[in-house]
Amino acid sequence: MRKVNPGPSEFINLQGIEYFKFEEDFMEENVRCIPMAVRFKLDAAGIKLKLADWSRFHPSERIKLALLPARTSAETKNYHLFLTGLIKKHTGKQPTLLPVESRPGWLNRQQIPAMLKEKSEELQLDISVEQWSSLSNIQRFALLKLCRPGHENENFPKAAEEFGLLSYHHGQHHHH
Repeated sequence: MRKVNPGPSEFINLQGIEYFKFEEDFMEENVRCIPMAVRFKLDAAGIKLKLADWSRFHPSERIKLALLPARTSAETKNYHLFLTGLIKKHTGKQPTLLPVESRPGWLNRQQIPAMLKEKSEELQLDISVEQWSSLSNIQRFALLKLCRPGHENENFPKAAEEFGLLSYHHGQHHHH
């Protein structure tokens, strides 16, 4: 199957969100994947958004999903309502709800989740707690999403590199 090369996404120069280079060329079923900045808020709002539904949304709706805040409970509720409305408008269906984790792994800056430790050891990456805690919430969130088995996994090294985490074990620390 030929890979269709789409034009730049609507997120590439969008002010006000964290959008990563590795996401820009990340395709699945010839559709651009949902950016981490949006997935972060989906988790907070407790809604599962299918790629097929996302791909039906208008670019302005996707941008709104990227920019709408979902930090406080009021914002999160508002986000939930807005997204529920979009899913109903484009699919005629109610969204699939997800349980919202009260203590997601990315939230704890003092502890590297076991899943991430395993994944980084596979790649001989040594991520320190200092490095982990210096990342943004969305960077930590993204690394955990990319640890999971499946096609996204191949983006883990790209993300680690982009987030400045590539330092090697065997004492080969390069000093500039």
